[in-house]
Amino acid sequence: NNSIPDNIKTLNQIVTACRLCPRACLVDRTAGQLGACGSAATAKISSATPHFGEESVLVSTGGSGTIFFTGCNLRCVFCQNADISQSDTGLERSPEQLANLAIKLQNLGCENINFVTPTHVAHAVAETIFLARQKGLTVPTVYNCGGYESVEILMLLDGLIDIYMPDFKYADADAGKNYSGVNDYPRAATAALKEMFRQTGPLQSSPSNTAKRGTVTRNTTTHSIATRGVLVRHLVLPNNLAHSQKVIEIVAQTAPGATINIMDQYRPAYHSRNYPELMDTPAAKTIHALRQHALDLGLKTA
Repeated sequence: NNSIPDNIKTLNQIVTACRLCPRACLVDRTAGQLGACGSAATAKISSATPHFGEESVLVSTGGSGTIFFTGCNLRCVFCQNADISQSDTGLERSPEQLANLAIKLQNLGCENINFVTPTHVAHAVAETIFLARQKGLTVPTVYNCGGYESVEILMLLDGLIDIYMPDFKYADADAGKNYSGVNDYPRAATAALKEMFRQTGPLQSSPSNTAKRGTVTRNTTTHSIATRGVLVRHLVLPNNLAHSQKVIEIVAQTAPGATINIMDQYRPAYHSRNYPELMDTPAAKTIHALRQHALDLGLKTA
């Protein structure tokens, strides 16, 4: 299709010797070869639905229009969505079909289209957004990822993503290796965050107008909804395994004034039982101190 922009053509070409993420497996996914993500070239989804469990700045009254992809470029041993992320059992959907889903979610009143675990299908996400905008998509797009991103790929996504939402997992390379199966997590995540912030800047928001547009409403009070920028997540692990204070400092240095959600919902899941140090939960006072640390460094908290 000659109307497909060059950046999307490049992404589709990259899948033939895949380096969509820093693992750079170099397999030809169009020929059915599988890299570390376990996925061939066609995106698979587990669900596409309005979701009210995200940060309030993404949800407002209409919910976040989440499209959950199966597969993942990380192998987090404590993954709470392992049945989706460590699986290849989803429904195959072309970019055209995904674009129609995005329009459907917008028509339901969703505040944004939230691509969950998009990294290994970035080529499909890019084409989906391009096609959806041609079909009338106007709500923000959210790139909801694990933080382990390639700067080269992010540069090819420039202009397609309104809100980057990376989960910055670790400031310690050994933790990334032990718990997510990658050798260079902090380096890659920091470089990726810098590029995300270059593209979109700090989180911006405006009053929600869902009530005028949609049919799905869960809340009656209208409040601000994110429109553009970077929203970092960080899941606090027990026993300071993620080096959370250092994560916050990296975020403050790399994306000054960004918004961070310091998450307290860690619980042992998936393969955590094989790691005694992952069988605890972080103390409430630890979470509180980390949130205060973020504020002290000029970050906003979600």
